[in-house]
Amino acid sequence: MHATFDFSDRQVFIFGGTSGINLGIAECFAEAGAGVAVASRSQDKVDAAVARLKELGSDAHGYSLDVRDSDAVEAALAAHAEKSGPLDVLVSGAAGNFPALAHKMSPNAFKSVVDIDLLGSFHVLRAAFPHLKRPGASVINISAPQAFIPMPLQSHVCAAKAGVDMLTRTLALEWSGLGIRINSISPGPIDDTEGMARLAPTEAAREACRKSVPMRRFGAASEIGQAAMFLSSDAAAYVSGVVLPVDGGWSVAGAGGTMLAAALIPEK
Repeated sequence: MHATFDFSDRQVFIFGGTSGINLGIAECFAEAGAGVAVASRSQDKVDAAVARLKELGSDAHGYSLDVRDSDAVEAALAAHAEKSGPLDVLVSGAAGNFPALAHKMSPNAFKSVVDIDLLGSFHVLRAAFPHLKRPGASVINISAPQAFIPMPLQSHVCAAKAGVDMLTRTLALEWSGLGIRINSISPGPIDDTEGMARLAPTEAAREACRKSVPMRRFGAASEIGQAAMFLSSDAAAYVSGVVLPVDGGWSVAGAGGTMLAAALIPEK
């Protein structure tokens, strides 16, 4: 059962919002009455996401861009501001991931994840600042348990997401006085996502992961969307600088590293 939120007449922009967790967030805001814009690299995914959000009743828009391109990010936000006005909610969720042992990873592979996750987040937040409605604007970064739980095969993601969380906290210091609240959500194992498919590629790995969650189940993208709406609502008007795990207790158990190690690391 989902909580009820009303985001009628509010504008939401979600970077990475065309698939997985971020599309789930976009759908939640659309169902709550918001005008939703999404952005990702694939024009086909952008078109499909916009069509889906319009089915849910949203005045939806889409932009094809790479968050590593700061000029493209700025142009999309400026174009959307001309159409729809200031932003009430900004979600920065573009991310890259693949399992790889650090000593076998190329410098360029490591850099690509840091550039998408961390530098891309900076590009989005910096470019969105002039277009945020304040006071009252809410900014949400989509982080990951790797930000504070070291996991094998995830050195690049651990480094990048730790940076995203610290960026969240730092900008909370700089922006909260302006009436802009900024928080992070750290999703746990979310079913039917590309991330889960990569990190738990076999049925044995999926079962080990499920058992490692204290609630003994995977999460749903809509549950991350509910958390995003809470953090963007008046109910969270005094919440800023928070990194919120939404993971069924997974990060408390610290079981992620054990699961990955057992399922994916070769013995020799």
